[in-house]
Amino acid sequence: MKTPMDLQSSTSTRSPQAASGTSAFGPEPRTVPADTADLDRSWAAGPVPDTTDEIFVAGRWVRGSGKVIESVDPATGRVFARLHGAVAHDVDLAVDGGLRAVASSGWTELLPHERAAVLYRIGTAIEANADRIAALQTVDTGKTLAETGALARSAAGTFRFMASALETMEEAITPRRGPFLTFATHEPMGVVGAITPWNSPIASDAQKIAPALAAGNAVVAKPPVWAPWVTLLLARLAEEAGLPPGLLSVLPGPGRTVGDALARHPGIGKISFTGGTGTGRALAHIAAEKLMPITLELGGKSPTIVYADADLEQALAGVLYGIFSSSGQSCIAGSRVFVQRAVYDEFVDRLVAATTALRVGPGTDPRTQVAPMVSHEHRDGVAAMVDDAVRAGATVLCGGAVPADPALATGAYYLPTVLTGVPNSATICQEEIFGPVAVVLPFEDEADVVAQADDTVFGLACGIWTSDYRRAWRTARAVQAGTVWINTYKQFSISTPFSGLKDSGIGTEKGRDGIRSYMNQKSIYLDVSGQPLPWAGL
Repeated sequence: MKTPMDLQSSTSTRSPQAASGTSAFGPEPRTVPADTADLDRSWAAGPVPDTTDEIFVAGRWVRGSGKVIESVDPATGRVFARLHGAVAHDVDLAVDGGLRAVASSGWTELLPHERAAVLYRIGTAIEANADRIAALQTVDTGKTLAETGALARSAAGTFRFMASALETMEEAITPRRGPFLTFATHEPMGVVGAITPWNSPIASDAQKIAPALAAGNAVVAKPPVWAPWVTLLLARLAEEAGLPPGLLSVLPGPGRTVGDALARHPGIGKISFTGGTGTGRALAHIAAEKLMPITLELGGKSPTIVYADADLEQALAGVLYGIFSSSGQSCIAGSRVFVQRAVYDEFVDRLVAATTALRVGPGTDPRTQVAPMVSHEHRDGVAAMVDDAVRAGATVLCGGAVPADPALATGAYYLPTVLTGVPNSATICQEEIFGPVAVVLPFEDEADVVAQADDTVFGLACGIWTSDYRRAWRTARAVQAGTVWINTYKQFSISTPFSGLKDSGIGTEKGRDGIRSYMNQKSIYLDVSGQPLPWAGL
């Protein structure tokens, strides 16, 4: 960790740029001083819709006070929009506005079904604008339209689920232990902070903002500087859906200033962060100093286990999807592929052939399977990690380079890559690469693969491929991971809790208890005897 207070959200635990002297959590995006920015510059393809130079501070759309952030289309390398980012003063305004909104808007006093009605309307607005959201996220992150459309629809479902959970949430009357009634109740925290990653903005936004609002809080969201636009669009949709002013602020800006100020602000009652483990540790230190609750969804180096009795075609499809979808830019990517030795050679041959056949191209092309990475800097960092692995003895079976196609020359592309020839202890098997790179390793038996799978500081996810349900159950229980898939991979439900073990995080998101995680528990005792306490002898 070279810059502990850089709170730029990122889902990579090792920034490939750290060696060049930038922050260990990733370099700051391209910025220019606000007082010298040529904001009248025009681009060949024109500005992208929904990219006005405004941030959302306590219910007001204003120009940020920070440096100008240039947003680059990863598929072309073209700057498509510019935005004045937020600064620490904007955090003060957003938190103060959120506290006023909690106190005076009536949001916390609304009955659960009344708050739920607003959440339903936000979900409906997201779904109605799914194509608009998808197009914006594709140009901002490079992801395929198929993926960004799915993320938008997932976000809509998250708001609807949290609305339903809120409407049906029950308080508890606990068993009587004396002449009193006892109640366990829950109350809002006030203003909470949500720091989201660049690899799935709209879905991550919804998983934090929806339950926090449902709980009765105001939310200050800090989207990633590399991909701020979808979160800002979400704020517009929430505003149009009738969310009272001040309950949501969106502050794009550098983590080392905006994220740090947000976490340290005395008016923030909780931080929920998705990103790199190093940044998560820095936030945990701040939370400890404040005695503030925190939820951290951090990095991973997830194992995918292919037993010899697996349906190899099904396993192959799952392994390909697990590591190469999203261009490998996923905390749950199945980047360590363990294959039982009896089928190792056959499976590796099939994996290489299928990987080589994957279609690499822009996210706007419906045929694309592997889109560009989020930025050229990140792509170059992934390439550097592969080069390091080769120098350490790894063999590149396919990929391991940028595409030779001239049509892709200006984009942040990297070919899907399969490596072998290194042990599980190798750096490439232990550090999160956050790119389309799989390392295939052999194993002997169940005990061997569990030991190798658990030999990592991470514990986020795991995939298991086998026709033996007893073995699947044993392996799933033995592997240290917050989520385990059996004969499938990267399938999610907002109704099912999501969490990480070890360096992959603390706390839980999603599920019915996702709302409770943004509330303080209170116990109330109500006397029913009508008698004075006997201690005073009255």
